[in-house]
Amino acid sequence: MPPVVLAIDDSPEILQALGRALGSEFDLRVATNAKDGLALALEIKPDLILLDIMMPEVDGYETLRRLQAHSALSDIPVIFLTALHGQEDEAKCLGAGARDFVGKPFNPCVLRARVTTQIRMKQQSEELHRLARLDHLTGLVNRRVFLESADMAWRICRRDKQPLSLVMVDVDHFKAYNDTYGHQQGDACLRAVAHALRYTVHRAGDMVARLGGEEFACLLPNTSLANAEVVAERMRAAVERLALPHMASSTDQVVTVSLGVSSMIPSGESNVERLLERADRALYQAKAKGRNRVSCQASFSFPLGLMEGVRTSAA
Repeated sequence: MPPVVLAIDDSPEILQALGRALGSEFDLRVATNAKDGLALALEIKPDLILLDIMMPEVDGYETLRRLQAHSALSDIPVIFLTALHGQEDEAKCLGAGARDFVGKPFNPCVLRARVTTQIRMKQQSEELHRLARLDHLTGLVNRRVFLESADMAWRICRRDKQPLSLVMVDVDHFKAYNDTYGHQQGDACLRAVAHALRYTVHRAGDMVARLGGEEFACLLPNTSLANAEVVAERMRAAVERLALPHMASSTDQVVTVSLGVSSMIPSGESNVERLLERADRALYQAKAKGRNRVSCQASFSFPLGLMEGVRTSAA
């Protein structure tokens, strides 16, 4: 699909010229005033906005200020279109936050080049942001993103008086696996385990992350301890079904995982770090009991009145 460009300009002639200049290479949408342009921007989330400065009622500078003030629109690059050609005018445009400045009448080739450049820069920035959130080996979210999400989930569950559950996962005897099969095969093993873990959870709010090394975690908002245990067991079984040979394991002849589950109804007397500590403690217990198993810890029993609306199945 071609990139979407929104043009906000009160001149029908300019809008027609933009249509001819951008052609089929871009999906051009138009608005003739700031109010309609802001509403359309919220609706379509364009890749770039071409914005006239001199418009009746609300000029381009004020329109840009309103775009920047809206969280859903602030990252969209804006190119000013204006008949003002002076250096001071250009400096004012860029100082206001516009990414570029194109004078009227514009050269179609120059306009296309500048639009293309700004959209490419936006796409590269978005890709860098996406990669910064992911673990490069497995494609799961990384530790930093997981901890940020856990903190947010804690606040939401505290507000709603709902349980928040956490599953910590560790690949059993992974050092021995690397020593036996080599690091390249070890990386392949971690990717396979990550894939198995990711596809055992289905809700939009659930999150599987790689915390580092052979350690993974799963965040389960609005999930009781009993149901989190079911999810954890499903994860354990999914990894075991991979049947990845592990002749150096003292637990089994295939790759297995140990899992620790914790669950809390967040309150002001505790924090998400305690939930993590309890899941880590449960994971240690699973290892101490022989590995390839699930161990659980809860901070306290859930009052019956608080269980309404909690997930009642592990699906």
